[in-house]
Amino acid sequence: MRAPRGPPGVRAEITSPTRPADLGFPARRLPCRKYKEREDMLHLEHSCLGWPLSFRSWLALAVAALLGPKPSACGPPPGPRPNILLLMADDLGIGDVGCYGNTTIRTPNIDRLAADGVRLTQHLAAAPVCTPSRAAFLTGRYPLRSGMVSSQGHRVLRWTAVSGGLPPSEITFAKILKDRGYTTGLIGKWHLGLNCVSANDHCHHPLNHGFDYFYGMPFSMMADCERWGLSEKRAVLEHRLGVCSQLVALAALTLTIGKLTHLVPASWTPVIWSTVVCLLLFSTSCVVGALIAHADCFLMRNHSITEQPMRSQRTTPLMLQEVSSFVKRNKQGPFLLFMSFLHVHTPLVTTENFRGRSLHGLYGDNTEEMDWMVGQILDTLDTEGLTNSTLVYFTSDHGGSLEAQSGNNQYGGWNGIYKGGKGMGGWEGGIRVPGIFRWPGVLPAGRVVHEPTSLMDVFPTVVQLAGGQVPQDRVVDGRDLLALLRGTAPHSDHEFLMHYCESFLHAARWHQRDRGAVWKLHFATPVFQPDGAGACYGQVVCPCSGDGVTQHDPPLLFDLSRDPSEAHALTPDTEPSFHRVVETVARAVAAHRRTLSPVLLQLDAADNTWKPWLQPCCGRFPFCWCDRDADPR
Repeated sequence: MRAPRGPPGVRAEITSPTRPADLGFPARRLPCRKYKEREDMLHLEHSCLGWPLSFRSWLALAVAALLGPKPSACGPPPGPRPNILLLMADDLGIGDVGCYGNTTIRTPNIDRLAADGVRLTQHLAAAPVCTPSRAAFLTGRYPLRSGMVSSQGHRVLRWTAVSGGLPPSEITFAKILKDRGYTTGLIGKWHLGLNCVSANDHCHHPLNHGFDYFYGMPFSMMADCERWGLSEKRAVLEHRLGVCSQLVALAALTLTIGKLTHLVPASWTPVIWSTVVCLLLFSTSCVVGALIAHADCFLMRNHSITEQPMRSQRTTPLMLQEVSSFVKRNKQGPFLLFMSFLHVHTPLVTTENFRGRSLHGLYGDNTEEMDWMVGQILDTLDTEGLTNSTLVYFTSDHGGSLEAQSGNNQYGGWNGIYKGGKGMGGWEGGIRVPGIFRWPGVLPAGRVVHEPTSLMDVFPTVVQLAGGQVPQDRVVDGRDLLALLRGTAPHSDHEFLMHYCESFLHAARWHQRDRGAVWKLHFATPVFQPDGAGACYGQVVCPCSGDGVTQHDPPLLFDLSRDPSEAHALTPDTEPSFHRVVETVARAVAAHRRTLSPVLLQLDAADNTWKPWLQPCCGRFPFCWCDRDADPR
């Protein structure tokens, strides 16, 4: 359901109980300038809505003080601060990893991490797609708080040359660790924006968010980088351009016939111009795939483009070379390195050494190659004598993609026993991901934790390990995990967790500690296609709103402690606690909503549309080509 349009300058609101209007801010973007100083921006946002700033800010901070993160019960361990190595896969399903139950894809290095460290079985992404999940990971905050969501169906940043991205006012763990004397690096995928006003202002660049060094893709690996059978953008654009060229050609032919038969008393000028437009549209449809590869599929080192378009087959050795060099340069420490893999997102670029080796086709090959890369990185720590002084973390940004298939071939991940997958904000398969921590001598080897935890928890955990402080001027939703990981705390600090799809609240989770139950309420679920399927086949991902979503009143209720597959919805007849659970979660949702403040939605159309003046180019636009990296040896 779309928000009705009001008069100019007036913001209509959505009235569904799980829509943004009830969360305390308008559904569409605020009519305010994109960036100012943080205080001015907040003042203008509240002025646009007619809300008193002082009261709303006081209320949000007061609730945040009650619900926000608590200091770790045990504090950081004595001794030198650890190096921190964060490993994040792209689109990996929790069921694709051996230590999470897979017996046919070989992941010995990830399994070794789990055997030597702590494995989390209920580790949850804050969003079921890349951009908002990664924003939440870096900031420790629901992506709704930073505006890294959309209310218009734009699930992620769609181009490199858009003005949306992680706002400069957000505080990442990299910023805090850098201030605490850490050398910080990011290698791999970013996908959180690049520029705001010009092609080189780099307002959203990793170096503007606390990283000292960046090498990788400012956008994301995608099928269109390799002109694959599957496509995120190319196929749609080719179709639209083809239809337009046919319509213009028909108009040109009609005008020509009319002119020759003297039925149209016009000059030849419209015929000539319509023919030219037709040829331009047809020509563009033929090269749009190459244009996309140049526009989005390139590599950067810090602020400089090194390879445009990227040669995907050599990217894996280049990434490993960069990791090794970073570790060796900074082995005196302390350092923070975020290795953001391009694996296992389509087009599943896999080197020859791993092609055809797995039992699960190209996806299995790509997963096994990523595991080998994990092993190479761990070997580098061993070689440099850093294993015992480095906290290593492995995860995925969200669940595996069920819709990534063509014919009988599945090119997306497997989410094990969990229902749903990538793009589904409520179902477990979209948000339950691997979570492994290793720190020899500090974290107990082989420990398994079944408590609810979140990718947002990495923020306060690494900040406090580095001797920093979690920001007090904003709500931080993550919780320090150290006591839970070490076994000195029996439970997670998360009593409630909210599960969003774009800006819409789809589900909420309650950990009832005294009973040992984990309840999950679904307020909205996607309509699977075709009927009886477990995903939205024929689409890239399931929608978050509109006709493709079913609203539930009362909400669907599951007890994940007994039914982790969410196969059997409970009713008042089958669960005596039904009404108590629904009422308790409703109160928690209301308390959560009171902590939300209005923000600019970075993924809405205004800031998520390609802008040619923002296009990074290592040559003279539109001739963007360069290769400044020699082949790795």
